[in-house]
Amino acid sequence: MPVRPVSPGILVEELADIVAGAPSGRWLRVGVDGPPPAGPHDLADALVTPLRVRGRPVQRVRADDFLRPASLRLERGRTDPDAFYEDWLDVRGLTREVLDPLGSAGTGRILPTLWDADRDRATRAGYVTVPDSGVLLLSGALLLGTGLPLDLVVHLEMSPAALARRTVEADRWTLPAYRRYADEVDPPMLADVVVRVDDPRHPALVA
Repeated sequence: MPVRPVSPGILVEELADIVAGAPSGRWLRVGVDGPPPAGPHDLADALVTPLRVRGRPVQRVRADDFLRPASLRLERGRTDPDAFYEDWLDVRGLTREVLDPLGSAGTGRILPTLWDADRDRATRAGYVTVPDSGVLLLSGALLLGTGLPLDLVVHLEMSPAALARRTVEADRWTLPAYRRYADEVDPPMLADVVVRVDDPRHPALVA
């Protein structure tokens, strides 16, 4: 596949054009998927202002705020890569509280955060209403292959070597989960836009 290097600034502008121009219903649910070293949260944050400049209201949500309680998430231990892959994300809660309300029959009323994983308790956040033509920017890891109803997905791809090199020592136990993700889901095949970020300072768009 052709690969086109771009600067980080141009990447953000081109992605904002893609998102703003994407066909949608009342709302558009966008996922920015990638492991932490790829910077999915940073990229989603960077898209907020350019999308608003293009006339689209934006609501940011992090998948990290929709993890399951520790009693379920860590049932197989704190560093089990299979549990991290299969059990950490509260897919039902994220779908129920965020994605379904922004579907074709939704109300637009969503819960931006559900669970504080550090304190292991509900965030008690209030509901917010996403305006018509609004864009949800959901960022996180291992989002594809879970059944999340997303309208457009940007996948940040890293080679296994780059991911291993850029993953901090405390998180290296997660690497087998990302290998499973690549083998079982093949996220570049499912995503609408693929960006290679072996070096986040020098991204490249995959055509």
